[in-house]
Parts: sequence; C-alpha cells; structure tokens
Amino acid sequence: MTEHSQPLDGQCHCGGVHLRLRLSDGLRTARRCNCSYCSMRGAVAVSARLGDLEIVDGQALLSCYTFGTGTAKHYFCSRCGIYTHHQRRSNPEEYGVNVACLAGMSPFDFAEVAVYNGREHPRDAVGDGYDPLAGTLRYTAHRRDPG
Repeated sequence: MTEHSQPLDGQCHCGGVHLRLRLSDGLRTARRCNCSYCSMRGAVAVSARLGDLEIVDGQALLSCYTFGTGTAKHYFCSRCGIYTHHQRRSNPEEYGVNVACLAGMSPFDFAEVAVYNGREHPRDAVGDGYDPLAGTLRYTAHRRDPG
C-alpha cells in the first residue's frame, strides 16, 4: 500500500455520485467496525478530514442514515444503494470513506484490517477496561494455477 497525498477519485456503483478526496493518514487508517450497522454493511473505511472530501457530482442522489445518538451520518447513493462515506462518531471532524468506492482500490487489497469496537463506543460510558480494538479481519486470496 502506498500513501495518498494526491487527490483520489471515487464513485458509487452506478456512477451517479462522484467524490474527490485526500486521505488524512494514507491507507494506515483502514478499518472496520463491529457496531450493529457496520457489521451488516461490511465495508473497509479510510479517513479523510471534512474539508478534504468534495462531492463533485451527485449530491442530490446522496441519502443519509443515522441511528442511536445520531452523531454519525452514513451516506449512500439513493439509486444504487452503495455506501460512499460517513461522518464519524468517534471523530466528527473526519469522514470514513468506503475503500471499494475509490478508483483502483478494493477491500481485498488489505491482508489485514483492524476491527474497532463500535459496540462499546468510547463516547459511551463503557467503564474501565475498554479496548478500542475488537479484532483483526484477515483476507487470504486463493490463487489458481493457470497451468
């Protein structure tokens, strides 16, 4: 994986929503979350500061979903249903961006992805012993011999 100080382009599946962004700390921020919503969504996200993400086209196609405290705002294309990004609850000054929406990237590019403990969120009263890391998701490709 390489750093991304250059602008990156992304889009939803149907191409209706186009994003341009810079990652706040390259691909080192790649993560998943085990909260009820993210567990069902299953995306790998990377971080961009609020001012570093621009909706180039398709703003009117974006729908927003919130739940629980309503702090996190999850955006998805109303036409194809693909989650593009969300304003993070743990850091509302950043967006989490769906890696699968970024040009030339895939969640399967990561051999390991940290899974953060969103079920016991740090902004909730979780008591002593809170561990922000819930686990690690691993991907191992099975390659077929072309011969």
